[in-house]
Amino acid sequence: MKPEPIVFAKAIDPRTLMVKFTNLEVKKYDISKLLDNQMFAILRNPGFFKNFTIEPGCYALVWNDEIDISEYELWQNRMSCTDEEIDRYVESIHQVVH
Repeated sequence: MKPEPIVFAKAIDPRTLMVKFTNLEVKKYDISKLLDNQMFAILRNPGFFKNFTIEPGCYALVWNDEIDISEYELWQNRMSCTDEEIDRYVESIHQVVH
């Protein structure tokens, strides 16, 4: 299945992102496995982790010039959300501005 572009994203705890894709699916993504890679180690800092943008074109979450996570990675390794989680977080998720 082809990865969908990102519509919204939010850090919901120090290791988890909630992401909404263009097909309206809302899923979670756990960054824990990335933290073993030195490049992503700074994402252990909760303040830094929460400070990302959605790349123009909606194909990645970007923290700086060196750190991003592609929509492919987010899509391929996504986890299901409960309806309660979606209701709790969707209203406050970053929105892409075109």
